[in-house]
Amino acid sequence: MSENDQEKMEKILDKVVDVLKTIYDPEIPVNIYDLGLVYEINANELGVVDIQMTLTSPACPVAESLPKEVQDRVQAIKEVTAANVEIVWDPPWSQDLMSEEGRLELGLF
Repeated sequence: MSENDQEKMEKILDKVVDVLKTIYDPEIPVNIYDLGLVYEINANELGVVDIQMTLTSPACPVAESLPKEVQDRVQAIKEVTAANVEIVWDPPWSQDLMSEEGRLELGLF
């Protein structure tokens, strides 16, 4: 992979994270990225983005709509040619996965 391709992928990943920080779990006033729901983000030189994420629980009321929203919003990034979102349950989500910003927002310190 060329250095140019690597830079392109890094820019895409930065934009994906920016978009993920604008998507909120409707039950918790923290974005899904800082909430720790996003486990992995990968992009390739063709602009395909793969995201592994979870939900706060299998009974989450947005289990149907949130992954679709993530896919649609990421796919709307100009450099992204396709976005794939996979919901995983392992490891199960816990507050330990939250970023420091997310913990501060919820007053968990």
